[in-house]
Amino acid sequence: MATVEVLLREDVEHLGRRGEIVRVKAGYARNYLLPRGLAVLATPANVRAIEQEKQLLQRREARERAQAGVVAERLRELVLTFSRKVGDQDLLFGSVTALDIAQALAERGIEVDRRKILLEHPIKYLGEYTIPVKLHREVTAEVRIQVVREESES
Repeated sequence: MATVEVLLREDVEHLGRRGEIVRVKAGYARNYLLPRGLAVLATPANVRAIEQEKQLLQRREARERAQAGVVAERLRELVLTFSRKVGDQDLLFGSVTALDIAQALAERGIEVDRRKILLEHPIKYLGEYTIPVKLHREVTAEVRIQVVREESES
């Protein structure tokens, strides 16, 4: 198998962090990393250019981490309540998903990508839950969720 060395422009999970030189299969680089702008070929010119960008990236990384810390503090203070219809044994009709949580956070002015809400399975029962939210590579916050019975109008 042919491999190439690429210089990562962004963090790629299970591969490496921004600014690292990694060896990957040529097809992975050609078909995934390079077209998406996640990496560039590790030529001497690109390595020099990335070294200059690294300083800017470090400042950007620190700013992103600080912003994630502020959002994490807001999430710690927050309790999201979802009102759902339930059937026997407090089983929900439907469920509460990561998308529902992301929309509820957006209504409160906190924009979080639903893929960063680490909900293993949709919530299907009444109760209180603590759900981790990965805001940054180094910052994970927890948001408290309450699922309550929807009051019937009759």
